[in-house]
Amino acid sequence: MNSDDMQRRLAALEAKNRELRRERDHYRWLAESSTDLISRHARDGTFLYASEAARDLLGYAPEELIGVSAYDLFHPADLADLLNKSPRVYYHDGFYQQTYRFRARGGHYVWFETTSRTRRDPATGELLDILCVSRDVGRRIQAEANRERLARVVESTTDYVLFMDDDERLFDANEAARRLLGLPRSEASARLADAYTAGSLAELRDLVLPAVARYGSWSGELEMRGQEGPVPVLSVVTAHREPGSEPGHVSLLNRDIRLRKAAEAQARRHQEQIAHANRLATTGELASNIAHELNQPLGAIANYASGALLKLDAAPDQPAEALRLPLERIRDQVDRLAERLRHIRTFVRKGQTRPRPQELLAVVDAACRLCEWQFQQAGIALEHDLPEALPRVVVDPVALEQVLVNLLLNALEASREHPGAERVRLRARQSGRREVTLTVSDQGPGVPTEEAERIFAPFHSGRPEGLGMGLAISHSLMEAMGGSLRLLPADGSGGATFAATLLAEPSAMVSTRHP
Repeated sequence: MNSDDMQRRLAALEAKNRELRRERDHYRWLAESSTDLISRHARDGTFLYASEAARDLLGYAPEELIGVSAYDLFHPADLADLLNKSPRVYYHDGFYQQTYRFRARGGHYVWFETTSRTRRDPATGELLDILCVSRDVGRRIQAEANRERLARVVESTTDYVLFMDDDERLFDANEAARRLLGLPRSEASARLADAYTAGSLAELRDLVLPAVARYGSWSGELEMRGQEGPVPVLSVVTAHREPGSEPGHVSLLNRDIRLRKAAEAQARRHQEQIAHANRLATTGELASNIAHELNQPLGAIANYASGALLKLDAAPDQPAEALRLPLERIRDQVDRLAERLRHIRTFVRKGQTRPRPQELLAVVDAACRLCEWQFQQAGIALEHDLPEALPRVVVDPVALEQVLVNLLLNALEASREHPGAERVRLRARQSGRREVTLTVSDQGPGVPTEEAERIFAPFHSGRPEGLGMGLAISHSLMEAMGGSLRLLPADGSGGATFAATLLAEPSAMVSTRHP
């Protein structure tokens, strides 16, 4: 080989060496730049090399790890697990992967996931070294543990939990939901329509799911299809928006509220019974007024009947037309008497509170007529003058009449023995866009400050003979109709003023407010 060939070969070798050094430097740069810990180990686990990531992940400088056995830094439980496994379990074609805890410089343990590859002598098969790439998976492990705990809670809860995709397919359900809907344990292959009644299904499609898509969640009452009949539930519907979630997936958490509904119904029945008892007691207080209301038409009927008989006695052969006037007056008085009896019967009967649009003036007039005789006997004027432009209010007329009678009789009692008390005023005004406020004001001694906070409490009464239920029942009746009853602060003029706020019928609202 001549010198020229030798020079060419040396130049080629030098170029190849430079290329190899560049590749080595490049791979070293990659290893040192990686956020994963890249390491090389002897067959006994001793570190032969560690990348710069050791500083961030474990707190060790790379040179501190050289000569240290990785097995000495394993968590004892994880090392025992590794050594007890057969190599066939974690070793396959030179690769294996393991998740374990590795001790950092500060003494705490870091969850590592390491992918390893063994390098062997091609001729002898002897193990030369082990190359490892390790990453911190603590957050992932924590997230998986949290998900597992959450899954156990979801599975064990008595609430009905459903998971639905964007095609309304229920792809998962907890044990309580599977029992309610009769789904097999192996899979939840039902549709949304199988889980909810027709009315709730329409509400889900038209209102709930669009709201969830826009705002992320919705809560309210729905009705599920139980195997023994509909089941009322309080539902929370939530969109899955965490990273990695499928678009359109939602979870539906449903809490059975049958017991709550039954308790509410029982409470309503008790409230109705108490209100009925109060009306009966109030009717007793109004007995003199009722007697007056009945005696007046009965006396008129007797007078007209006597007059007709006298006419017949005086002229037995007169035509029947001559008796038309007294007979018509008798008929009118009978109609009036029947109307009063119907009103009294309506007032004292049992019944549910059913708010509906009503003319406020008609209810106020009826309540004032019931109390009129008491005010006349006491010499106290009852003044009420409502504006004509008021909207109709959404109330139960009997319930509102009971509230007004209670307020008027309380005002009368406060005025009876108080010097200078001459009248009780009932006023009404439109106090808001969708509300009307009735006020009952007296000129009595007023309500002491220490009693103002307790005045609506059951069995609290300012009168020795009072039961203390009238205002408590009135307060509950107003709330049942969607309104409120409150005692207004004293304005310095004396007396007490109670304000009953009612909902106005939307279609009948007027823009003018009245003082």
